[in-house]
Amino acid sequence: MASRRGRLLDGVLLLDKPEGLSSNHALQRAKRTVDARKAGHTGTLDPFATGLLVCCFGRATKISARMLEADKTYEATLSFGEETDSGDLTGEIVARAGTGFAGVDPEQLEAVLVEFRGEIEQIPPMVSALKRDGKPLYEYARQGIELERPPRQITIHALDLLTCAGRSARVRVHCSKGTYVRTLAQDIGRRLGCGAHLSALRRTTVGPFSIEQAVGLEALQAMAVPEQALLPLHALPDGLRPADILTKEIL
Repeated sequence: MASRRGRLLDGVLLLDKPEGLSSNHALQRAKRTVDARKAGHTGTLDPFATGLLVCCFGRATKISARMLEADKTYEATLSFGEETDSGDLTGEIVARAGTGFAGVDPEQLEAVLVEFRGEIEQIPPMVSALKRDGKPLYEYARQGIELERPPRQITIHALDLLTCAGRSARVRVHCSKGTYVRTLAQDIGRRLGCGAHLSALRRTTVGPFSIEQAVGLEALQAMAVPEQALLPLHALPDGLRPADILTKEIL
């Protein structure tokens, strides 16, 4: 019989996080569903965002640090004509395009996207979990305090325009760790001169893992044996298997 603290399960769950849940809430629901004792995830998604959340259980939590360094891919929807203080749809509108603004044409947008490909500098948003003097920046932001943030170098490996419909566009972003896609949306809007914010975000890859391999939270909860959705340690891609597993394979 499993203990009240959960079972000693080892493995990785590729979870398709639903909209409206924080990453930690999604992780805790998955943890309860599989009745695991120890769990962690490898990179936060905002509550409004959906997509791939890599959840690690038991000894698989040893890969968390390496996965935090991994490149990621997102499909992002940009809304033009309004900029928000958070850079996304959850924030307050702080700037609007003029009354004659009719939208952005694809050629105009493509010309601007070129400027954001490759190594660029990005100033982290105030509404973020980055810390200053032991306190997250978002706590300062809630008090109306704006702090200077040094720019950080990031890499946008690919930035592809998927659709453009005047006042909105969908782009695919393949980026390095530390990239804020909502800040990217904000910066693109400023470069266009009309303002923009992120209205939807879906993460589709984290390192070697893809959303096609993921299971939704409701589907996981409906499984008769939900722990079967976990990738066992020996099945993890090269470079991610914990050292003790590799030692056993060699022996």
